[in-house]
Amino acid sequence: MKTSEPIQAADVLPQDRFSRVSHAWRALRHRNFRLFVSGQSISLIGTWMTRVATSWLVYRLTGSALLLGIVGFAGQIPTFLFASFAGVLVDRLERRKILVWTQTLASVQSFALAVLTLAHRINIHEIIALSILQGMINAFDMPGRQAFLMQMVEDKLDLGNAIAINSSMVNMARLIGPALAGLIIGAAGEGYCFTIDGVSYLAVIASLLMMRVKIAPSSNARSSVWDQLKEGWIYVAGFPPVRIILTLFALLSLMGMPFTVLMPIFASTVLHGGPHTLGFLLGASGIGALVSAVSLALRKNVRGLTTMIQISAALFGFGLICFGLSRALWLSMLLMLVVGFGMMQGMAASNTIIQTLIPEDKRGRVMSYYTMAFVGMAPFGSLLAGALAHKFGAPHAVMITGAFCVAGSVWFTSQLKSIRKIMRPIYIELGIIQSNLEPAMEDQVGH
Repeated sequence: MKTSEPIQAADVLPQDRFSRVSHAWRALRHRNFRLFVSGQSISLIGTWMTRVATSWLVYRLTGSALLLGIVGFAGQIPTFLFASFAGVLVDRLERRKILVWTQTLASVQSFALAVLTLAHRINIHEIIALSILQGMINAFDMPGRQAFLMQMVEDKLDLGNAIAINSSMVNMARLIGPALAGLIIGAAGEGYCFTIDGVSYLAVIASLLMMRVKIAPSSNARSSVWDQLKEGWIYVAGFPPVRIILTLFALLSLMGMPFTVLMPIFASTVLHGGPHTLGFLLGASGIGALVSAVSLALRKNVRGLTTMIQISAALFGFGLICFGLSRALWLSMLLMLVVGFGMMQGMAASNTIIQTLIPEDKRGRVMSYYTMAFVGMAPFGSLLAGALAHKFGAPHAVMITGAFCVAGSVWFTSQLKSIRKIMRPIYIELGIIQSNLEPAMEDQVGH
């Protein structure tokens, strides 16, 4: 299949047709992005089913909060170790080919889980080994997918909307997947969830192969991998807006996001439920995240997103603290709405700002550091959450980690004025704000 075929005029909806589409869905005028959404929306449902089924399987086999944390660690530590190297490859190689390979390998991994589980041969060691394999796949898939987004959308003004639509898709799957997983686990067992996930990857592979994309020029192909690694790190460390946002995001990933590892304990021990209770809790979190993503899709540009990062981090932390205090299912589900909203608002807003600011030749490497902050810190958080739950109980564990998220919001607030000053001229150059606005606009880029 030819991968260098130029994008045709038909790949973008005509303006008169697009004018009838709400600006909330404007990124869908790009043919490649529409294909991506159609395939990925199916695949993500299977992914969420596997996440729920894996955590429930581990807890059913072991009854250990610590092992829940260890499995989470095993599935995420490869991303921390290999994501920066993967970012260099994403900038050097064709991104679509990378994604086809990662999706194919992920499908094989899900089928392996399914066969072992349905044959009643699965044990904790095999779960850990397959989780490590999935983590290695994610180390290349996530920065590749984030960097490829710009090739699918092309128009940078539509990038924020594409990220919001992608987040909506993720969270629609997060709403549907756990609910389906709870029903299927209760009726037939975890193995069927893994089987459905393996099949679902075929949809996104097909969508990738159907795309017509321009091959992006390789970044410094003559430079060594080490030189490109160093260049990417110098850029991230030396550009305050990206550095500060990633630092906050790393803290939230370390302290807050591993709350999902403890959800089987809340479902079974704290709230005295079963697999369906786990599905309800994760589904409620998914609804909150979906509302967040839709609210971001309704935005016309990136102005105001720094303020949203500040607010969402605080909301996320307070939601976790209150969730740790709840002993009623209805209240816990309500608080999961708040947690999901805060988590997704911060994640999507951070992604949008970073992708808007960074140059194309460093996109893969910068997004690999975003992946490290998003997923790479989570394994340490999973271990920490498991250890805290083992020593103090799951409710106290999420209260402690939630308090750190609130503290991170306070720190980020103290940095806002300085990073807005740096972002202002970039936003002017991109046409996001007008150059003739008064200097006070430096404090209003985020408002």
